Amino acid sequence: MQDARGFAGKGTRRAIRRRALLAASALAPLAARAQTRRNDLEAMGLPVQQDDTVARGYRRDVLVRWGDRVTFDAPAWDPRRPTPDGAAAQFGWDARVAAIAVPTQQAADGIPRAVLAVVHPRVDPAFAFPGGRDQPAAAAAMQGASLLNLEKRGRGWVVVDGGFQSRRLGGATLCRVSGGGSVRGVLGLAGGCVTPWGTLLLAEGDPTPWLARLGNVDPRFANASGFGWVVELDPFDPQSVPVKRTALGRFAHGDVAATLSRDGRAVVYLTDRRVGGFLFRFVSAGPATGEDVLDAGSLSVARLDGDRFTWLPLPAGVPDPVMAATQAGGSPLDSPSGLGLDPTRPRLLLACHGSPARPAGHVIELTAAGGDDGAATAGAGLLFAAGDPRSAEARYGRAGLPPGSAWPENPDTVTVDARGRAWIGTDRGGRVGPQAEGLYVCDLDGPGRGVPLPIYGAPRAASVGGAALTPDGEALFSAVRHPGAEPGGNFDRPATRWPEFQAGVPPRSTLIGLVRNGGGAVGG
Repeated sequence: MQDARGFAGKGTRRAIRRRALLAASALAPLAARAQTRRNDLEAMGLPVQQDDTVARGYRRDVLVRWGDRVTFDAPAWDPRRPTPDGAAAQFGWDARVAAIAVPTQQAADGIPRAVLAVVHPRVDPAFAFPGGRDQPAAAAAMQGASLLNLEKRGRGWVVVDGGFQSRRLGGATLCRVSGGGSVRGVLGLAGGCVTPWGTLLLAEGDPTPWLARLGNVDPRFANASGFGWVVELDPFDPQSVPVKRTALGRFAHGDVAATLSRDGRAVVYLTDRRVGGFLFRFVSAGPATGEDVLDAGSLSVARLDGDRFTWLPLPAGVPDPVMAATQAGGSPLDSPSGLGLDPTRPRLLLACHGSPARPAGHVIELTAAGGDDGAATAGAGLLFAAGDPRSAEARYGRAGLPPGSAWPENPDTVTVDARGRAWIGTDRGGRVGPQAEGLYVCDLDGPGRGVPLPIYGAPRAASVGGAALTPDGEALFSAVRHPGAEPGGNFDRPATRWPEFQAGVPPRSTLIGLVRNGGGAVGG
C-alpha cells in the first residue's frame, strides 16, 4: 500500500548480522496528460521456473526470510520444530510489504532511517509444518506483522538485524479497543499504510478462518468481535500499544490508505476484499491533529455511476458496514484489494483482483473532485484491464503491451511512487499459470500510461506481496509470498526450495530488495 501524502516513500546465502541492500472494465481509460515516458524498463518474459527473474540492469537481494529473527531475542530457526515463542520473534510464514514510515526529524547522528512494515496474512499448514499437521498455536505466532528497522549506510540501505524499533505483532499482542476495553491478538493482517499524522494503520482481513482454527488454543478467540478491525500504532515506539479503531468498521479488509481532506480532516480509504466487495471511505469529524482522530467521523461507500464514484453515507455506528453498504446502494466490485495513493496529486489507485465475470482483474484510478479527498464524488477511469493481451477483455494503454512482454493477471497490491508511477504485484494464490507472478511498473501519465512492464518475476507458485521505495527512490522493497506452495504439494514436496535450494530446507517467504546495478532511482 502506498504511503500517505506528505510522507516519504509506501544467488542466495543466509545473511549475516546486517542484511545489506547496495551501495469493471466498464470504465474507460483516461487520456494521457504528459508526453514523457516515466520508467526505463523494457519488455521481458516471466518464465515459470524454480528460481526468480530480474530485469536487465537490476539486482535482487535477499534481506529477511521466514524464520529469520526480527527481535533481538529470537531463537535460531528450526522449521521442523517450530514453537509459538520462537515464531513470535521471527519473520512470518507469509509476507506482504505494507508501508514504509520515515521520521519527520532526522536523528542526531545524521543517518537516514525508516521502519518497514510487513504483514503476514496466512499460514498454510501443508507447507508450514512437517507432515502438513497444523500447529495452531505456532501458526498464530507466525502470522501478524513484522516492523523492521532500516538505515542508510554509505550508498545503500540495510535492514538492521534486531534493531531497536523492530517488533513483531501476532496472536498474543495486547491491543486497546477504541471506545473502551482491550483484546489480545491481531489476526490475518492483510494490508496497511502510514498516515500524514505519523501513525501506522494495519488492516485485519477476514478473521473467521483464524477464529475457527484457534478456537481450541485460547478462549479469547471465541469472541469474534475483537477481530476484523483496522489497527493503529506508532511505528517508531516499540512499546506503543496498538489500538483497534472501531469507527472504521469491522469487515474483511483487503487494504487501507490514509490522506487528508482539503480542510485537514483525516481520510481513510478501505477495501472489502470479497468478490462483490465494496470500497469504503472514512472522514474524521475533526482535524487530524488529535491522538484519537479516527474515533469520530463518518463512513461511506462508493457507488459507481459511469465515469464517477459517488460517496454514499452510512448510518453512524452501523455494526455491519457490508450490509449497510448493500442497503445504501454501494457498487459491488471485482474483489477490491490493494490501494495506492499518489503522493503528487489527489489520485487513488484501486487494484481489483478479479471475479468470475472478469477473472484477470483490473486497476481503477479515482481522482478526487476538486482535488479534495473529502469531496462527495471522484472521477473514475480504467488504468488497465489485466490478462492475456490476446483476450478481448485485456486493455493496455493506447499502443498495448510491447511484443514478448509478460502481462499482469490478478493484480493484488499497488503502490504509487513520488514520480507518479504505479508498482503492481500479482497474486494467483499459488496457482501456476503460463507465466510467473510479477511485480510491474506502470506509468500513470504520458505515452506509457496503462502499459505495465515487469521488473521482477517470482519463483514457481509464489506471489508478489507489495512494494515500498526508500525516500531517495534508490531501493525498492517487495515480498515473495509462499514460494513453492503449489496446490497438491506439501512441506516435504514443494514446487521449489527457493531461495536457498538446499535439500530438506523448505522454501521461504522473503523480503527482497531491488536496486539498479549502477545506482540511481529504481525504474529510472
